[in-house]
Amino acid sequence: MAANSLTAVRIPVGWWIAYDPAPPAPFVGGSLNALDNAFTWAAKHGMKVIVDLHAAPGSQNGQFHSASRDGFLEWGDSYIEETVKVIDFLAASGYGNHPALVAIELMNEPLTPGVKLEDLTKYYRLGYDAFVRGLSRVVIDVHYYNLFNQMFQQWNLQQNIDYIYNKRASDLSNVTPENSSLSFVGEWTSALAFDGATKEDSGKFAKAQQDVYGRATFGWAYWSYRCKDDTWNLKRMIQDGLIKI
Repeated sequence: MAANSLTAVRIPVGWWIAYDPAPPAPFVGGSLNALDNAFTWAAKHGMKVIVDLHAAPGSQNGQFHSASRDGFLEWGDSYIEETVKVIDFLAASGYGNHPALVAIELMNEPLTPGVKLEDLTKYYRLGYDAFVRGLSRVVIDVHYYNLFNQMFQQWNLQQNIDYIYNKRASDLSNVTPENSSLSFVGEWTSALAFDGATKEDSGKFAKAQQDVYGRATFGWAYWSYRCKDDTWNLKRMIQDGLIKI
């Protein structure tokens, strides 16, 4: 990754990492050792690490990537204390003071209306207090995909690109007012939703997103570095000359 000019990596972890090496069933151990290795490698190659709590206890969005196998979203007030303990573990286990660490992300993609705003606000305040003692040096993470909506399937390449330069640029500029929190596009991809899109189309689409997301004051992260689908695979897109860092 460093050889490809990337400067940081956003690493998703599940809540059970706090109980490693013997987490409760059905989860398996080993994630803490993997994260230790990542920090070691990052320090060796001059990269930074964002630790992302991708799966909260009870699931914050009901999706498989938040460790929900039954599709239920159960995270809420009754899970806040347990979730804060995970953040406290990550901050106190040596990562909090590690020179490669730049952020601990409190939760990935909580989904409304299942997750209530008041519960999320309460959790965020307690989570930040676990390692920074107050809402300072805050980063707002947004995820932008031209997918998962029939609108994008009906558009051609240029319409998708125009949407990035216009709507996404406006959205990003409104995420954080001037002199307030930092902005971070924590997930995006060059994948397109319309039929017949080529990898060359994805490269042009990626260029537009880099132009706009490069304005984020905390940077951006591609989902993901390696993936079975080429347009979701940043490494492959770089190797094919379709994305330049």
